[in-house]
Parts: sequence; C-alpha cells; structure tokens
Amino acid sequence: MESTIKQMNSFFQPKSVAVIGASKRINKAGHVIFKNFVENKRREVFKGELYAVNPNEKYVLNYESYPSPLKIVGDVELIVIVIPAQAVPQVMKDAAKKGVKAAVIVSSGFSEIGNKKLEDEVVATAKKAKIRILGPNCLGVYDTETGVDMLFLPETKILTTGDVMVATPRPMSGNLAIVTQSGAFGVSALDYLTGLQIGISKFVSFGNKCDVNETETLQYLLHDERTWVLLLYAEAIETGREFMKIAKEVTKEKPIIALKSGRSQAGARAAASHTGAIAGSDKIYDAAFAQVGIIRAQNMEEFFDLGKAFVLQPPAAGKHVGIVTDAGGPGVMAVDECEWRGLKVSRFSDELIRKFEKLKETRKIPKFATNSNPVDITGSASSEMFEIVTKILFDAPEIDGIIFLGMHHTPTLQEDFVDRIANLARKYLKPIVACDVGETEMALYVRSRFDRLGVPCYGSPEDAARSMAALASYGDYLKKHSCFEDYVKLFMERHGLKSVMREDKLLVELRRRL
Repeated sequence: MESTIKQMNSFFQPKSVAVIGASKRINKAGHVIFKNFVENKRREVFKGELYAVNPNEKYVLNYESYPSPLKIVGDVELIVIVIPAQAVPQVMKDAAKKGVKAAVIVSSGFSEIGNKKLEDEVVATAKKAKIRILGPNCLGVYDTETGVDMLFLPETKILTTGDVMVATPRPMSGNLAIVTQSGAFGVSALDYLTGLQIGISKFVSFGNKCDVNETETLQYLLHDERTWVLLLYAEAIETGREFMKIAKEVTKEKPIIALKSGRSQAGARAAASHTGAIAGSDKIYDAAFAQVGIIRAQNMEEFFDLGKAFVLQPPAAGKHVGIVTDAGGPGVMAVDECEWRGLKVSRFSDELIRKFEKLKETRKIPKFATNSNPVDITGSASSEMFEIVTKILFDAPEIDGIIFLGMHHTPTLQEDFVDRIANLARKYLKPIVACDVGETEMALYVRSRFDRLGVPCYGSPEDAARSMAALASYGDYLKKHSCFEDYVKLFMERHGLKSVMREDKLLVELRRRL
C-alpha cells in the first residue's frame, strides 16, 4: 500500500515535470498544458521544476525547450505526453533511460480506436522501467493545492465579438475528488461545480486505463486528508474483486458516489468506442456497489447533488424524516419522493404534536398551521417561525433527518431565515437539506447562501428528498459495519464542529440515535 501511495504521489506532487510536446502555438494542447504549469509556478502554487520538450522549438514561454527528455540536465519525475500516438513509444524509451517515475499520456490514438498493439508496446516499456502510466487518451490530473494542471482546455475563450468568456473554469479548493474515465465528462463536472461554488481537492482522468485505474486511485484518495467525498464516473470496471475490496475500505471513512454509464446495450457499445471499455451487466454493478457501500447516482444531476450533500452534511442515523414547509404543494411532493425512496414520513408522536399545538396557542405559529408531518406554517411564515419549528424537529429523538422547504416568495419571510436555519443546524449532528424553487435572483440567492453556510439546498423538493435518502442509506451502511460513530466523529473533526459542540454531548446524542 505504501509503495502504491508513493508511486501515485508522482502524479499529484511531482518534484519535476517535463511536458513532451510543449508548444508556442496557442491552439495546441501542448501550449495550454505548459502554460498552466508556467502560470502556477509564477503564482508559487506549483513548486516543482518545469521543463519543455519539443525538438522544433528553442524556447516556449521563456523556458528553454529540449529536443528530448534525455537532454534535460536535472531529474525528471513526471512527464506529460502531448504528441501523436506513433511517437509515444520512443518517448517512453527515453523516459526509461532518464529514470522517470510516472507518465501521463494525454494523446489519443491507442486501444480506443483498436490500436492495442501500440498501447501494449508503451505499457511493456513502462513496466520494465517501473514507470506508472495514467492514460492514454485522458486529461490527466488537476490538483488545487499543488498546482498540477494538465487540462489542455483553456480557461477562457474569445468570442467572434471580441468578448472574453470563461469556458473551462478551474474550481476553487475544496473536499470533493473527481475520478473519471471520461475526460470530457470530467471537464463538464469542473464547470458545473465551479458554477455552484463547490470546491474540489483533486481531479483524475484515466482514459484507457492501460496501467493506473480507478482502484488504485481510490486507494490513494483514501489517504488524502483533503478529500472527504469521492465522485466516480466509470464506463467499465475490470478489476472487480480488487475494486470491491478497496471500495469497502474507503466507504467506511469517505462516501463514494458513482455514476456508471453504459447501462443499455447501445450505451455499452458507445462506451466501447469511447475508451475501449468492456461493460458488464448493469444489475451486477448495482449489487456490487450496494455490497461495498457505494451510492449509485442515476444521472448527472443526482451525481452532483449527492456530492454536495455528503460534503456538507453527516449521514442520517435512521429513515424517519421531518418536513417543515411554508407551502403545501412542495411539502406533498417531498413526502411522495421520500416514501418512494424508502424514507418514512410518519405522523409525529403525540408529544411532538402537543409542542406544535402550544406554539399555536401562544401565537408563535399560525393557528391554521398543520403539524402532523409535514409541518406547514403556510404563507404567513416568518424567519422566527421557521427557526422555532426547525429547532423542535432537531431536538426530537423520533426524527433522523430534516427536509426544509423554505419558499422565499411569501411576503412576511425575510432573507435572514437562511442564516437562522444554517446557524441552528451547526449545533446538531442531524442532517438537514433545504429547497427553494425558482430561477430568479431571490431563489438563486437563497440556494447559494444555504450552500455557503453548510446546508445543501436544491431547486426542487424531489432533489432534496433524494439527497436525504442517500444520507440515510449511507448511515444504514455505516451502522451495519459498526463505524457510524467513528465516521460522525471524523465528520465533526473535518468541519471544525468540536468548537461548537462538546465531545460528551456528541457521544450522548450519537448513542441515543443509534
């Protein structure tokens, strides 16, 4: 295991990098990749040595260009290859002589188009020299902390009007790791997460997987302190037993959200032509994922929604959900989705209902509010009402998770309800997810504010319920393996909650919930 981690470190924390195919021509992938490293070195984010290799250039971006890796005077730990496939075998032979530790082959033209012989030749050279390979036909690595950025897609594009527009943004630093077989999907993920202001720790695209695969990557990320949640996109997983063994270790400490494509016959055929993937039965994947605690997303939207939920919230200790809303219709929609996904939206206990009735008597919530679950405080809702009701649900032992439907449209509701609910949530280890429907300024503000304050907020009641169901499912998996309490303690440590909650209070609450 230690040797695997040390080998994988060369991709994320190299002491020296040579870009094979670095170019002065701005429309070339070699130019974009080399420029990424140059800029990150200038900003003192990337701290390793940097070399350009291109026999047709003397200098690239003011760096001397070498005709071959063998001509570089210093050591080279990692090479990034961005040249035609036919030229890659010779580069690998030179790398072997140079003592290179790892190679990322961005170039395509290998097994994904049936050229397996060429790929096998490259792999044979690498194995003999103990060089680890990521790719070919991949985007490589992006690491927000070390400044390693192999994405050959420029951050901005100039329109025909002359306007400059963000095209392939780099997300801020965060705690989600993206592991993807598809480079294009991975880049789309970076774009999507940047738009949602969700940060990432690491991005890994492994393409054809001629050497390094998702199994080794998961093992490496298990020991990465900056990664709390893993998003895995896969078209096929060939190392079945080893993958399950490692995944089972990972999921006891870090959730894995998987999006497995190629479910249909046509999809499997498309996957084969894309990365040469050989897809297996979709039902087998379902069973395997469930066995090792991997949460499978059914589509791209759910993939990112669940990633956000697990980064921000702890797992639920059970399936009993309390719903609070200021709009009846969305409340009913949330109930339907919860029930369909196996959550329980039971009638509140008599004791809990009496607490809500007392609030009515003292006019702290409307007399016409419904309080059997959902709690609907109607269009007369205020920030204070929401806070009082939500606190009661947080304190209720019968409730394992809360779905908060705060429709901003009501006239008496001020925007401070977001901060009130988020501040309240930080005092508990009970998960809460929120929803506000709409696409105009106020809805976007509410959702964005909730997210920034640690409460995942969604654009529909169904999305919120779906995320809560995943938190409950993962909690159930952790309990079955007797590691729920350990995980929640780790969650507290990661989020700095020990400054908010006392340790003894944590243990009492956890054991009561379990």
